[in-house]
Amino acid sequence: MTKQVTVLGSTGSIGTQSLEVIRAQGYGVSGLAAHKNTALLARQIEEFHPRRVAVADEAAADELARQLQGLRDAPVLLRGVRGLAELAAAPDADIVLNAVVGIAGLPATLAAIESGRDVALANKESLVTGGRLVMEVVRRHGVKLLPVDSEHSAIFQCLQDVYAEKSLQKILLTASGGPFFGKTREELAAITKEDALRHPNWSMGRKITIDSATLMNKGLELIEAVWLFGLSPEQIQIVVQRQSVIHSMVQLTDHSILAQLGVPDMRIPIQYALTWPRRVHGPAPELDFTALRTLTFDVADEETFRCLAACKKAIRKGGLAPCAANGANEEAVRLFLEDRIPFLKIGELVEGVVESDSFGGEYTLDDVYECDAAARAYVLEHL
Repeated sequence: MTKQVTVLGSTGSIGTQSLEVIRAQGYGVSGLAAHKNTALLARQIEEFHPRRVAVADEAAADELARQLQGLRDAPVLLRGVRGLAELAAAPDADIVLNAVVGIAGLPATLAAIESGRDVALANKESLVTGGRLVMEVVRRHGVKLLPVDSEHSAIFQCLQDVYAEKSLQKILLTASGGPFFGKTREELAAITKEDALRHPNWSMGRKITIDSATLMNKGLELIEAVWLFGLSPEQIQIVVQRQSVIHSMVQLTDHSILAQLGVPDMRIPIQYALTWPRRVHGPAPELDFTALRTLTFDVADEETFRCLAACKKAIRKGGLAPCAANGANEEAVRLFLEDRIPFLKIGELVEGVVESDSFGGEYTLDDVYECDAAARAYVLEHL
């Protein structure tokens, strides 16, 4: 039977590229979910004929309901966060690809795992905000959590040899450095959102592009890697690789290093998550070594880019500190994109909330939401 995939966040950058891979592989689509881009979602429904769709925004859900009136074999329409989780848990998907942006993706990840579905995870906030909760249900239900982020996919690919996995010493997590690599804090003081939205290598959504510019994205990926690969923060080294050709590396106990290389195209890690453990021909182009003249490496500047430093502090503190860092960042990025705070203020606010409490101890899903709300309130109180 054809593999059936549910795509959460289907109208975003990762979601649309996921559907390209699904189309190329001839897979079926059992479910689609979007926040509020119903125009694109309606076109996706027309092409892929999912059984269910979910729309997070209530007004957008009403609009889609009007568009679906009279449509033959119209999908079941689910609404809000509950609808997203219900879609993630639906029994007719073989795998759920979660490309929702932000903490909104956490309950859907938990719902999919608890229903016995494998999860292709592009929503790093699931592990950043609720890593202990997610990994507990993964172990309890025996499902696969397959990374979609290019860096984590690269690490996962390097560790497919069981001997490599057992010999892992540390991870070399690569970063492009974003559009402001090499700049001083003085130079960053006048950065505009238009400057920050110009990524040198990747085409991504607005929020993740800002996170790349502040290096927050790399801090979140470090936290995610701790959970995915069972390492301490000290075993993860950030390496700036400006060309985004080496997507990450692993160092083994004999100090050998394995690396995964490829063009900066998200369809490669998306496809590997959906086809694992098989490798098949896909839509991404091959890496042309005749045109590749240079591979450079550098050190990430934590003194300038305080978001990365804040994330390291957060994962070392443990508990809900990473959740607080993520919530503060989501709120600060929103304010920056609304031209209400300067670029450097994002890092100051994220670091401030991490240092504001100890955040230790066990936690529940309700605690995650309370911490997220408190972090956002902290940001608004410290403008």
